[in-house]
Amino acid sequence: MGPRTMLLMAHTERPTALRMALLAADRLSAAGIVVRVLETEAPELGCPDVREVPAGPGAAAGAELVIVLGGDGSLLRAAELSRPAGVPLIGVNLGHVGFLAEAEPDGLADVIDRLVARKYVVEERMTIDVTVRRNGDLLSTTWALNEATVEKAARERMIEVICEIDGRPLSRLGCDGVVCSTPTGSTAYAFSAGGPVVWPEVEALLMVPISAHALFAPPLVVSPSAVLAVEVISAAPGGVLWCDGRRKVDLPTGARVEVRRGALPVRLARLDDPGSNGARFTDRLVAKFGLPVAGWRGRRPGGSRGDGSPRKEGEHA
Repeated sequence: MGPRTMLLMAHTERPTALRMALLAADRLSAAGIVVRVLETEAPELGCPDVREVPAGPGAAAGAELVIVLGGDGSLLRAAELSRPAGVPLIGVNLGHVGFLAEAEPDGLADVIDRLVARKYVVEERMTIDVTVRRNGDLLSTTWALNEATVEKAARERMIEVICEIDGRPLSRLGCDGVVCSTPTGSTAYAFSAGGPVVWPEVEALLMVPISAHALFAPPLVVSPSAVLAVEVISAAPGGVLWCDGRRKVDLPTGARVEVRRGALPVRLARLDDPGSNGARFTDRLVAKFGLPVAGWRGRRPGGSRGDGSPRKEGEHA
């Protein structure tokens, strides 16, 4: 067995990320871990004693972890390398919301120490596979962790589409677009479009119309085994498909976009018990959105109430 190896990626346009990359690389190297960095990022990072690798499919192959210093956009970029290699990702948030990241900048040293000590667990996040066809001809195949969005190509006009679930037409819409999302993506674009928040351990697919002109255009939550499709009406202008805001496919008139559960998940490293996912996601929602919870008197360990006093006999949690 060779030495432990981790790939370090950073948002190189952020000075904070460059400083943190130096700290992370130093601590990992001191622990005997081989640190890889992408050749495209190495000049900006300036980390000594690292191994430069091409920014391609093999960058994460054989690594134990991919450590990402940046926002959710940086994590989505890193997922393109980690997913085919089956390597877990862990992020330190330098962005705005950072739902995918595991820690904030002031906790970097602790994160690195826990990774060195192997004090982490790995969870799998469902992805979606996306195909684009026209008149039966395959135009493109791609994938997404958060969402695949069919959007209008021109700002001044709507896109006309028919939404389909499991091979049956559901509704024709004039809209700005349609978001097909995973539970992970339910706090991203789908959330902004009015979709529900879905806890990440729930297996489901979401379809959320954007600014639809129709009597029936609610957000939908369907089985993870369902196949979602969005067809661009043949008599209407074409549109564009965006996957995770990173991969773009132009949609000609008559194009058909099919979305199904992805064959490969994205693996995320977490620093605590995987059995606490539901509770930790609730806490994440409260922290990221600044939700008001003052006055909560819920259950505490040992049967105490929210104010710390013991619960009386017969008193409900």
